[in-house]
Amino acid sequence: MDSNKKSKILVVDDDLELCKLLRQYLEKQGFAVDTVEEGKAMDIYLENSSPDLIILDLMLPGEDGLSIAKRLNSNGQIPLIMLSACGEEVDRIIGLEVGADDYLAKPFSPRELLARIRSVLRSYTRAKSIEPESEQVEFTFGPYQLDSISQSLRRGAEDIPITSGEFSLLKIFLENPNRVLSRDTLLEKLKGHDCSPFDRSVDVRIMRLRQKIEADTAAPLFIQTVWGEGYRFVVTALEK
Repeated sequence: MDSNKKSKILVVDDDLELCKLLRQYLEKQGFAVDTVEEGKAMDIYLENSSPDLIILDLMLPGEDGLSIAKRLNSNGQIPLIMLSACGEEVDRIIGLEVGADDYLAKPFSPRELLARIRSVLRSYTRAKSIEPESEQVEFTFGPYQLDSISQSLRRGAEDIPITSGEFSLLKIFLENPNRVLSRDTLLEKLKGHDCSPFDRSVDVRIMRLRQKIEADTAAPLFIQTVWGEGYRFVVTALEK
């Protein structure tokens, strides 16, 4: 991402007052901000613009935020932060399961949202910052290929949808094959020093990756749990 270019954020929320406040606050922090009220308006906007990040409310008129997040997850790789008036952990986990990179319960501090935005964008920028001369561009494991430049995951000729967060985690595993990586280590590599010890995003991303690359998620061949220590990625595993 060009360091001189303002990151563009799209806020999808039918709370017009909140949209106004977020636009004012985030623009003061150096972002370009657009707002829409619901999913159809978002689709029209995305036909002509490519935001660097989407802030999406869970409760929207018409199509709800979870359904929209699923579509965004399957059709693109735009980082996504979900908002919800529901503060229960189960709501947060569901939001992460459908493809959100982070989740924030209302009411929230604008400064906390700002920290989450910067963290997600840093993670996404690290995933996009590839130096082909010094880094491996394509990884192969079992029948799968992960391309670092296009951020694409393939099984033969089949493209497998993958979010930026899932890509970042899978690339970390492939760069550290057959090594046990603790949950804290994975969080540090993904989010840096501003991660929370209660952050469940790693667990959710691992669950989503297993659903995409494992024949049997109850007995994973590639992403193996090492109880009490963390996770190990076995690149030599063969999936039928």
